[in-house]
Amino acid sequence: KWLQAVSPSNELMPSRGLIAPHAGFSYSGPTAAHAFRHLDPSRVARIFVLGPSHHYYLTGGALTGHKYYSTPLGDIEIDQKVNQELMATGEFEKMSRDVDEDEHSLEMHMPFIKKVMEGSKQRYTVVPVMVGSLTPEKEALFGRIFAKYLADPSTFFAISSDFCHWGQRFRYTYHDPKHGEIYQSIEQLDRDGMAAIETLNPAVYHKYQEHYRNTICGRHAIAIFMHALNYDSASRGVSGDYAIRFVKYAQSSACRSKSDSSVSYAAAVLRDAVAA
Repeated sequence: KWLQAVSPSNELMPSRGLIAPHAGFSYSGPTAAHAFRHLDPSRVARIFVLGPSHHYYLTGGALTGHKYYSTPLGDIEIDQKVNQELMATGEFEKMSRDVDEDEHSLEMHMPFIKKVMEGSKQRYTVVPVMVGSLTPEKEALFGRIFAKYLADPSTFFAISSDFCHWGQRFRYTYHDPKHGEIYQSIEQLDRDGMAAIETLNPAVYHKYQEHYRNTICGRHAIAIFMHALNYDSASRGVSGDYAIRFVKYAQSSACRSKSDSSVSYAAAVLRDAVAA
């Protein structure tokens, strides 16, 4: 019903990627639908899903050892060929079964993918990638690794990330009173981050994060994606051909006091370079 409630923007089609949240569906499902509604099953044969590691300490990337992921809507095939190519770079490890099953950032995107891709008449695969705590240099390295896959127009990227985690339980209580109440300050903080991401300039995004330390859990996966887009454009001798736009924003609750807490959700869509 969330997908049906969204009308995709023609200006963002055909799309090549998205950013969507991964909280419980009752919280973030309506926001995630605004991103996944722009996934065109007739164009896509492979979907990379990059999500942060919440429970497992990781300073690189990790791949699943499974051949399929199960969802309430059916199984999704894992791309074994690409997994082998990524493992061959030496920059990835294989997740244990327990680590894989504990990580919700990848899991929560799969039902959306399965539902949208019901309209596909061709075989498709997914490449789930757990992203650890990376240095800027590592983000750029992984961006270069993934950039080559953007050359295939049937490849799509889904970046899994919630935005600001605010409250004492998250150890983050930034509040700028000039923007009003706490929830209004949080929204401005997030929208500044969204604007930095829309530049597709990793340096701008890093400067924002260095200043605010916003608790965007998928910040490293987002940076990898930005680098990959830049490397792909450079390989074709062009610049500024991709465009990413945020299409929906929400908060789990409206914080008004320091005893409150909330998580923010944002949905973004990457327009295909050929549409520029």
